[in-house]
Amino acid sequence: MKTSLPRVVVIGCGFGGLEAVRRLSHAAVDTTLIDRTNHHLFQPLLYQVATAGLSAPAVSAPIRHILRREMRRGNLTVLQGEVTGIDVVGRRVIVAGTMPGDGADTIAYDHLIVAAGTTNSYFGHSEWARHAPGLKTLADAFVIRARVIGAFEEAERATDPAVRARWLTVAIIGGGPTGVEMAGTMTEIAQHTLRGEFRRIDPKSTRVVLIEGSERILGTFVPELSRRAREQLVRLGVDVRTGCRVTGIDADGVNLEVHDGVSARHERLEARTVIWAAGVTGVPLGRALAEATGATLDRGGRLVVEPDLSLPGHPEIAVIGDLAAALSYGDGAPKPVPGLSPSAKQMGRAAAANLLHRLRGEPTRPFRYIDYGNLATVGRKAAVVDLGVPLIGAVRFSGIPAWLFWLFAHIYFLIGFRNRLNVMLDWAWAYFTHERAARVVPQPERGAMPTGS
Repeated sequence: MKTSLPRVVVIGCGFGGLEAVRRLSHAAVDTTLIDRTNHHLFQPLLYQVATAGLSAPAVSAPIRHILRREMRRGNLTVLQGEVTGIDVVGRRVIVAGTMPGDGADTIAYDHLIVAAGTTNSYFGHSEWARHAPGLKTLADAFVIRARVIGAFEEAERATDPAVRARWLTVAIIGGGPTGVEMAGTMTEIAQHTLRGEFRRIDPKSTRVVLIEGSERILGTFVPELSRRAREQLVRLGVDVRTGCRVTGIDADGVNLEVHDGVSARHERLEARTVIWAAGVTGVPLGRALAEATGATLDRGGRLVVEPDLSLPGHPEIAVIGDLAAALSYGDGAPKPVPGLSPSAKQMGRAAAANLLHRLRGEPTRPFRYIDYGNLATVGRKAAVVDLGVPLIGAVRFSGIPAWLFWLFAHIYFLIGFRNRLNVMLDWAWAYFTHERAARVVPQPERGAMPTGS
């Protein structure tokens, strides 16, 4: 449909892309939103889908349903497709269809907002992905869920104690929020959820090992909260290993290089279930955009942006969310913006506002991130919270109060009343019964093990 309005294309319907589209829906622009899936995903709770605590619809919602009010205004088009390239000179986005054999379409733009996100980084060892899936999409969550549940089934079938022990060992690589939350939840599953459901094995004998390369877990938190989180994990039964660098992953376990501050030694951890939560990198589209525009990529594969979130030399292109290596320009020296959902939302609103400033011939404004803090759950009745409260400063706490705060904060930021209600009901049921509502997994094809081994 032809229009005389400025054409804006937004790539990605994560937190940043969604906020940008909502802000632009009130303006005199023709917006096209493109995403490779048909849903928005609340990633902070994705690990709960992977561990069978929540079903997929509880943490996701169809894009068209979320933006139905914006679409009624008549200036928003939503398309599902994979953006395979960007013609910067011709100002066109190349989009492949969702079905095999579909051709590619081109969509012209006057302004472009790229919120394509990140993908799992295996630090140059892509072969590890087969044995240690990461957690970025619903498909990843389903794979991990099948492997976790399948591991207990294989342990029940095993007759060799050594083989059974390998099936009952879970290695989680990466001590950030995702790894910590996954480790605490896996321990709860073994200690409570599966109790009494097997004849030959005792799920309580499951060994959950959290592996972190640096000297402490939750490195983005202050050291005191990192220490408290570690203590809470240990009380839950998690084997927390810091200063351990992964040197190899195969179908039967993980090779480690352990540093004690003086020397290094090599160890082998036998584990048939390995989950990767150690790092992310910008999606390939970011690298292609860097090559086309001459923009710089940081070590994490993110695009270095100008203060107003645009690319150097290309004010018509803004990059936001996890794909942007952005700085916050407030009081004092510029500070790096963390890769969190609140920062993505704020960047989405800022990019849309600056786009409208350009259309009006006004100067754009540097991005300023308002830090509301950081939080992570460690397990049942255990969490850590680090808040930035205006006029007060840092407020930090842990334990049951932090856990309750974490629960209500995540429910509040979920999209849609139905999602909030589903999550509250599932969590309440799980709290009183220790049951997990989404333990059904599809039957694997004959010859294909759910653990990928």
